[in-house]
Amino acid sequence: MARRAKIIRKTKETNIQLEISLDNAEGSKIASTIPFLDHMLELFARHGFFKLIVKSKGDTHIDDHHLVEDLGICLGQAVGQALGKKAGINRYGSASVPMDECLCRVDLDISGRPYLIYNIKYERRKIGGFDPALIKEFFKAFTDHSGITLHINLLYGNNSHHIIEAIFKAFARALRKAVNVNKNIKGVLSTKGTL
Repeated sequence: MARRAKIIRKTKETNIQLEISLDNAEGSKIASTIPFLDHMLELFARHGFFKLIVKSKGDTHIDDHHLVEDLGICLGQAVGQALGKKAGINRYGSASVPMDECLCRVDLDISGRPYLIYNIKYERRKIGGFDPALIKEFFKAFTDHSGITLHINLLYGNNSHHIIEAIFKAFARALRKAVNVNKNIKGVLSTKGTL
């Protein structure tokens, strides 16, 4: 069974089409209209071995906030739908990624319980025109709509671009581990019998 999903979200603020395949890494195409976020989503797809297609636009003439948050919503919904009943998946994933002077660790649980821990501090400046504070909003929206518990911790580092790049790479690698099917797991990995 193919583990993939397509989400279409249209509001007065944004218009998004997002597709993900958890088992096919070929053919990603990302065009969010926010260049820095495109770069991060490309890293996510490449390092997680996901196929990700994103086409979106929004009221970025006002601010990037609405589009970044709504993309987090759509990615969360897509991952949740693609996982289906979550039978046989590892459930947990962890990854640490260095990026020059910084080291970031991501740990997650596909638990059905959305929760975000985000221990990140940035330099006080934008990256190009992008506000690094929006990355937390992206991951908050993702966790709320995927039902995933997500811990993102910066162990050390100070360059905002490096930090965010390490976050997305670690997130991708942790999620890949969690969604992988393990032949030794029958049903879902929970004593409750459900996730």
